[in-house]
Amino acid sequence: MAEIVLEGVDKIYTGGVKAVDGLNLEIADGEFMVLVGPSGCGKSTALRMIAGLEEISGGTLSIGGRVVNDLPPKSRDIAMVFQNYALYPHMTVEQNLAFGLKLRKTPKPEIERRVKEAAAMLGLEPYLKRKPAALSGGQRQRVAMGRAIVREPQAFLMDEPLSNLDAKLRVQMRASLNQLHDRLGVTTIYVTHDQIEAMTLGDRVAVLKDGQLQQVDTPKNLFDHPVNLFVAGFIGSPAMNFVTARIDGDGDGAVLSFADHTLQVGAESVQDHPGLRDYFGKEIILGIRPSDFDDAEFAAHNGSTMNIVANVTEEIGTEINVIFGVDAPPVQHEATAALAADAAGDEEDETGIPLSGDQSVFTARVNPRSAVRPGHEIALTVDTRRLHYFDIESGLAIGHPANVKASV
Repeated sequence: MAEIVLEGVDKIYTGGVKAVDGLNLEIADGEFMVLVGPSGCGKSTALRMIAGLEEISGGTLSIGGRVVNDLPPKSRDIAMVFQNYALYPHMTVEQNLAFGLKLRKTPKPEIERRVKEAAAMLGLEPYLKRKPAALSGGQRQRVAMGRAIVREPQAFLMDEPLSNLDAKLRVQMRASLNQLHDRLGVTTIYVTHDQIEAMTLGDRVAVLKDGQLQQVDTPKNLFDHPVNLFVAGFIGSPAMNFVTARIDGDGDGAVLSFADHTLQVGAESVQDHPGLRDYFGKEIILGIRPSDFDDAEFAAHNGSTMNIVANVTEEIGTEINVIFGVDAPPVQHEATAALAADAAGDEEDETGIPLSGDQSVFTARVNPRSAVRPGHEIALTVDTRRLHYFDIESGLAIGHPANVKASV
């Protein structure tokens, strides 16, 4: 096992394209770190630099306290699991597992021990004599992982290993990966474009955009305390709702106004966001998570109310997603444009509804007992204790500790 440290790491391709820009990241010994972001954000490039498959243009990379910038992949003592499995079709499962060890001239008894242990750990014992063509996608992926495990490396690097699997199998494999990491305790860096996968797997998650690290934190902190507009919109499903709103003082609290809606914010919430009072009398970008709405009839908390008309309802058993329009223009910001571009490339994003350009699309997640249906009017309660506030120019979260510290 090993700590992995990236200090000011750059990757610049021919033509000056900067795929990774000044990446600073410390992955602790035994930690499961997930790199997540939209296509082209630099996450796979960063992983390939750690593996030694891409040269580092600038900065320092250390594995286990040793600078490895100029070391070839075979000298870094890491094992990589790819998206496409990379199994030898003419070899059995057993032979695939053993192949790398044979190349390293590992003694035969040691090879047999490691293969046996990995097969037992991954449930591959019944398939050792089969060839990859006779295996399911999930079984092939387990073989690919097994081939990495038998190496007993300092670290595992995984590049979207579950993306070729169907949704149900991905859920099963995520659970298997978590159990595997708990048993082995090996430092793991996992790359994915799927933020749900990132949130369920990582001890910590690093969010990247345009080659730059946006935020690294625990999944819960990323969800509850995003550092900027991009992280707020990228983390969470359904995505956070954004609208430009005016904020004014109201006694010790505040009042937010947008379209024909007003939301009252308590004094405690204002105090929880240092610097928010500086924005009184100005416009900000307001963020509301779908889970912080509820049908007012069933709301477990007191809050402000929005009266809306449901355009689309999605009944998914444990809750209902209510999609509706707000008579305010969509937020125009570089971060929201990047989020929209990423969503447009997501084949599973089927929630879009045709609205005029002067409306924003909101999603509320409400109690499954709600009687709301398309075309129905409904009163939604908003938990104003959990609102998010962003600077309209910079997109930085107002009151976030990292931003407060940076402004001092």
